[in-house]
Amino acid sequence: MLTNFLSGLELDQKGALKLLDLAQKIKANPVDFSQALAGKSVVTLFEKPSLRTRLSFDIGINKLGGHAVYLDSQNGAMGARESVKDFALNISTWADGIVARVFAHKTLTTLAEFSSVPVVNSLCDLYHPCQALADFLTLQEVHGDVSKLKLAYLGEGNNVTHSLMLLAATLGTDFVAVCPKGSSPDSQILKQAEQIAAMNGASVMVSDRIEAAVGANAVYADTWVSMGDKTPLEQVKAKYMPYQLNQALLEQTGAQTVLHCQPAHREFEITSEVMDGPASKIIQQAENRMHAQNALLVTLLNPNFV
Repeated sequence: MLTNFLSGLELDQKGALKLLDLAQKIKANPVDFSQALAGKSVVTLFEKPSLRTRLSFDIGINKLGGHAVYLDSQNGAMGARESVKDFALNISTWADGIVARVFAHKTLTTLAEFSSVPVVNSLCDLYHPCQALADFLTLQEVHGDVSKLKLAYLGEGNNVTHSLMLLAATLGTDFVAVCPKGSSPDSQILKQAEQIAAMNGASVMVSDRIEAAVGANAVYADTWVSMGDKTPLEQVKAKYMPYQLNQALLEQTGAQTVLHCQPAHREFEITSEVMDGPASKIIQQAENRMHAQNALLVTLLNPNFV
């Protein structure tokens, strides 16, 4: 039984597919789920700025009949004014769930340790598992059986990459991260993904060569500069411009689908031609944040409803 969602590793293939199936049902028949969280309050804790994450959770909780309570860093960073432990102990006396967007994964594990209600990771330094759920919901809608797909990620190996490759491995999707030298995903998380992929008949690989993305059904771009990164722009461009998702690269890979978790920096990691082009499913992907997260919240907070 799912009790928290901190890294995505909580899901096996059966659990992940069940969650995606529920997301499809909620998206197709929202009225049927309009009271799924009736009488429940969810605290959304945000240490970092957000557009899609905050709105998709707040509006999604409302559409499920629940009540979202937003708490940002103006109330003091968790662990500064009072300990993360005390945050968890206090909030869980009032709320039915906690959604947290934080700087450090350790904050999430501490919240989960001392909270008596479910904790959901809406982004941290190591993982972005809710984003990955939305990504694979989108791939499922576009391509059907995701176990028959190859997904290529272009750019910096980061939290988005980690969650993508873990869920790809779980669902049996072949995954390649194409990253500049020195920007590969975390080696321990990569090893975990490789082991999971082997159990599910899939492959996970990392390369610095664009050719590794050839044959992908979908290509995925992300920002070149993570939130808070102070690297000079010219250095960033010199390192990452060969990995820009443009029309020539799209044609080289042969991919039919383009994804980007946003915010996007047009003409940097992705061109407007591709972002607004026929292969782009980026807005559908953004919409699916809400549906995937709603499926997760219903599963965690009212499992008997489904």
